[in-house]
Amino acid sequence: MKGIMRRAAPTAHACACALVCAAPAAATEKQISVRSDGPGPSQFDSIDVHTFGPKKPDQVLVLMPGTQGGAGDFTLLARELARSQKGLAVWSLERRSQVLEDTSMFERADDGQAGLQEMYDYYLGHLTNGGTPADHFDFLDTSTVPFAADWGMATALEDARAVVRKAAKGGRSVLLGGHSLGASLTAAYAAWDFDGEPGWKDLDGLVMIDGGLLGSFDAYTLEQAQEQVATLGEQPFLDLLGTGIPEAAGLFAEIGGLDAKLAPTADAAVTQNSPLLPAEFKPPVPATNRGLLGYAFDRDTSPEWLGLLHVNAGRLAESGEPRDWVDGGITPIANLAKTFGQEPANATEWYFPRRLTIDTNGANEMRQNDVARFLGLRLKHTKQIDVPIYAFQTDLTDGGVLRGARALVKRAKTAKRDSMLVDGAPEQSHLDPLTAAPGDNEFLDTVEGFIAENSPHRNHLRLSP
Repeated sequence: MKGIMRRAAPTAHACACALVCAAPAAATEKQISVRSDGPGPSQFDSIDVHTFGPKKPDQVLVLMPGTQGGAGDFTLLARELARSQKGLAVWSLERRSQVLEDTSMFERADDGQAGLQEMYDYYLGHLTNGGTPADHFDFLDTSTVPFAADWGMATALEDARAVVRKAAKGGRSVLLGGHSLGASLTAAYAAWDFDGEPGWKDLDGLVMIDGGLLGSFDAYTLEQAQEQVATLGEQPFLDLLGTGIPEAAGLFAEIGGLDAKLAPTADAAVTQNSPLLPAEFKPPVPATNRGLLGYAFDRDTSPEWLGLLHVNAGRLAESGEPRDWVDGGITPIANLAKTFGQEPANATEWYFPRRLTIDTNGANEMRQNDVARFLGLRLKHTKQIDVPIYAFQTDLTDGGVLRGARALVKRAKTAKRDSMLVDGAPEQSHLDPLTAAPGDNEFLDTVEGFIAENSPHRNHLRLSP
């Protein structure tokens, strides 16, 4: 472990895990809906939450996805944590934009009710094959959802609070966390003023996975925030791949994931030759489905500017027609395929609200400055935060995540001994904490210790020397 500030000695943690980390007796996976009013029609006010763990947990870890991420980002992680931590449930939430997604053919393909070519034609093939099938997916006319321009930090945190409060029913302990921008939202939640009530008082700890505030990512000046807000009427959603189609990143990620999961060694020519797939994601030689997926996400071949998607996974084979993938990093290609090729909890947010990025960059200083006031942010309680803080850093920000976490610990009331700050670079890239094999995942190993140390069971441990 590198760069860890922690509360208990390793020997104590090892003994604690012997008592705390037993598998739950009745682990389940299910989807629930939580009501939360917000901008737009009422159909968007039902927040989907995917739950993992015992039916009656003592402790709940609520996780928020990052930029263009979905609840499925956390599926592998949630299953492992629910298996290893006694009394823990993990809840991963979708944002309200998920209602706009048409995942019907992905669900059919994942269930074996539709073929992969049929799936591709429904979403993308009809654009170049003459319109077959006639009943196909159509790209969203974003002018029909003007209210999405208001889906910023205030909306996301109110939605998260509705989930946190449901998780806390019955006196359960609640940890709030997130990945990337979701980690930034976690920090903001703790400092947020909910009608006079500090957000941190809802919680028993923060879990920030390669994200945060106070310099972790970009910061906006007032002028930059004003300029960005002024453009929301033109396009409220992020176009991650620069294709002019906000859905493109989500569609290609899920098509690639399902192809690699269901037919890993088949020729990926159909997707690889798609005119909508940017050239940077296309291998220089014909590849298998899992070869194409690995090439697009691995940090050695994926575009450098797209670090938000990077994993440390391996490489294309040196020979073969088509070229297959060779595992060689900490994320097996099968894990990447399972993460992005799943339903009903997919791992991408097709329609990521740009206002959320604007607000997150505006919240960087975690205080009521001019930018925060212009954006309507309520970051009034940073100095009062008094809950344990966990932060994990990959190679994405050149040390920015841990600098931000240290600054948060320094400004808040949280004592250093109640914090665990872990540097997973250079081995881990941005998605690796969510997809790496358990035996190679430093994030999983250290966050298990943090959760155990802050478990309701902790006071009942009998620690041996």
